Amino acid sequence: MTPEAPPAAAVVMDASFWTATTVFVIAYAVIVSEKIHKTIVALVGASILLVLKIVQQHEAFHVEALGVDWNVIWLLISMMIIINLMKPTGVFEYIAIKSAKWGKGDPFRIMAIFAVVTAVLSAFLDNVTTVLLITPVTLLIADALEVDPIPYLISGALASNIGGTATLIGDPPNIMIASKAQLNFMDFIYHLTPVIVITMAAYLVMIKFIWGRKLVAADALKQRIMQMDERQAIKDPVMLTKSLAVLAVVLTGFVLHGMLHLQPATVALFGASLLLLLSAKHDLHHVFADVEWPTIFFFIGLFIIVGGVVKVGLIKVMSEKVLALTQGNLFATSMVVMWFSAFASAIVDNIPYVATMNPLIIDMAGQIWPNETGLQLLQHPDLMPLWWSLALGACLGGNGSAIGASANVIVIGISEKAGKKISFMKFMAYGMPIMIVTVLISTIYVWLRYYVW
Repeated sequence: MTPEAPPAAAVVMDASFWTATTVFVIAYAVIVSEKIHKTIVALVGASILLVLKIVQQHEAFHVEALGVDWNVIWLLISMMIIINLMKPTGVFEYIAIKSAKWGKGDPFRIMAIFAVVTAVLSAFLDNVTTVLLITPVTLLIADALEVDPIPYLISGALASNIGGTATLIGDPPNIMIASKAQLNFMDFIYHLTPVIVITMAAYLVMIKFIWGRKLVAADALKQRIMQMDERQAIKDPVMLTKSLAVLAVVLTGFVLHGMLHLQPATVALFGASLLLLLSAKHDLHHVFADVEWPTIFFFIGLFIIVGGVVKVGLIKVMSEKVLALTQGNLFATSMVVMWFSAFASAIVDNIPYVATMNPLIIDMAGQIWPNETGLQLLQHPDLMPLWWSLALGACLGGNGSAIGASANVIVIGISEKAGKKISFMKFMAYGMPIMIVTVLISTIYVWLRYYVW
């Protein structure tokens, strides 16, 4: 039987409420419009709330429920440093050329192998980093085969978002959900990886129907691929060995961090600092300059804006509306969360969306189980399907449009720079149907695993 939500304390809709709500709505609208860089929008919105003292400075930087989630920030920075140190070794070019040769030069086989490789790398490195490293090599392979690179690029972006859904570190929304719900790396492996394996298999069938017949290349061009020497891509074998060893330590730490009682950010920071020590000859200024600082500051500003609307009660109002819509039925709530998340993430970047949804789910839980607190509330057995529904909806929903996920934006930018423009509508024509099918698979999975079995 679904527990009844008790009457909640009334939210006072005073000047602070409407000011924070206005800043929140305008910030989202401008982010969606892409008229001003999203990092600038987030920082301006955050500074307005701080100047007006709707969010106090100590709340913004020291109160987890209202301010910056430093676990997310340091995890992102540390993983970016590790990847920046690995990048010059040539390991990612090696993987791409080797994958193309596994495909025997056949255009569709190469696409399928690239999709699988991209998904796996995205699960363990994060999808944004993966597409940054793989996309330039994808263009090189497509050029060698003299085929249209756009199907490869779109396929890679979609695969990165699917693969990134499988683990805690694969997609920024998962990092945010894990930090807020205090979930560990193995929680994501246990609950999300099975459905992503199924989803990835279905995705390969879909791209076969979409692009399989269109991708053909002459035998002479296939031989050009087979003659490439992937070993020449490795530029620094010693640094590669060090990088892979540290990466193995970090991934092992992620798997065991629950048992070790260490946050993922601590594990990643240890790995980053160790690799910096082992590669002392590298220019520190260059390594740190390559960190995606605009992304980091976007997160910081966004956390403060969302903290503002949590403080004034907007999130509480929204959670009450959702519970009223589903009448407290948790299965209905999880389905609403998943499908609304999918379509919302196709319209708005899934990072700000999840930043808003995290406190909303916590507030809903507090209304349903008022006597539970802390970890008992965040990881209540009946609440867990909502967290997984949010992760699946937000991450897979990012495939619905060109702006739905950061990986999509990066792929489109690299493609445009190479003279191969991918329009918003063209991306959506491929991404939206695939997004709907993958979310439908996730719906069946959540229903069977958490509400039937």
